[in-house]
Amino acid sequence: MLTNGRIFAWSAFTARLAERKHPNFMLGIPVYSDYPTIHDYVVQAQGAFDQTVLGLQQLARFGVRVEIRVVLHAITVPRLLELAEYIYRNLTFTEHIALMGLENIGSAPRNMNKLWIDPHDYEDQLEAAVEFLAIRGMNVSIYNHQLCILHKSLWKFARKSISDWKNIYLDDCQTCGVKDGCGGFFKWATKLHSAHIRALPYP
Repeated sequence: MLTNGRIFAWSAFTARLAERKHPNFMLGIPVYSDYPTIHDYVVQAQGAFDQTVLGLQQLARFGVRVEIRVVLHAITVPRLLELAEYIYRNLTFTEHIALMGLENIGSAPRNMNKLWIDPHDYEDQLEAAVEFLAIRGMNVSIYNHQLCILHKSLWKFARKSISDWKNIYLDDCQTCGVKDGCGGFFKWATKLHSAHIRALPYP
């Protein structure tokens, strides 16, 4: 279940949820930066970072499984490695970390001029953050990214995460040797996508 996680700062509410004890239940909660001001700016709510982190801690206290989701864009990428370090040092109970490509929904379309960054331009930062988490035993995945814009060292972390009903492949992908293992694009990517999409040879 996706949630901003802030309601769980209230322990009584979190305790009631934990009583359900469903073995397959997990909460996906966004954390956009290790720096509170940046997180608060992204979600447009003052104090959201502190409340979200407290909610995460309460969920851990009551044994509720959590996944942290980080949407990668021009505001979140510059401190991505610092965020990875923060998660490792302060949120070690996190069961899964998803580093996600930007989806053109919600408030994103009208703010794309502030958010858009070609994923090819942040693959070094992404690699550093993934390697930092992975070598320390944390479960990390990359969502919504194409293999041709990722360093090959990241391919094993890339998931086919886009739902079938909104998943497409571009014309350039049709002859790609790794298409079957690539997650493709959201349908809106016909309008905006990396300038570095290309067909790769068979491995």
